[in-house]
Amino acid sequence: MQALTLGQANQILAAALAESHRQGYRPMAVVVLDEAGNVRALQREDGASMFRVDIATGKAWAAVAMGASSRALSERAKGNPNFFVSLAATAHGRFLPQTGAVLIRDVAGNTLGAVGASGGTGDEDEAICIAGVLAAGLQHG
Repeated sequence: MQALTLGQANQILAAALAESHRQGYRPMAVVVLDEAGNVRALQREDGASMFRVDIATGKAWAAVAMGASSRALSERAKGNPNFFVSLAATAHGRFLPQTGAVLIRDVAGNTLGAVGASGGTGDEDEAICIAGVLAAGLQHG
């Protein structure tokens, strides 16, 4: 399995922010993590609130930790809220199962990391993450 390169992470980030601008979304933060949850790239746009990086990171961290998009995790949390609250506590607040992050996968389907965004609605955040992953020639999950 290949590792997520810094070049790929930066490409994902740049394409995600470009898509946000094309769509006219509010200022965003985008965070790209590797398969172990380590930051590979991040940016917070001018005008994005101070919490945006933490929220984007929490979404991406949850996705890569659980091997599912944050949208899927949000749905799962509805059926088992106590478990997901416990996960957030165990992860010292880094675990945020809210729509706005997707897995980054290579062409073979191996998980390379996750990308999360914050600043718009969950759907907007997720859409720019998907655009970023696709622009880098990778797959999302």
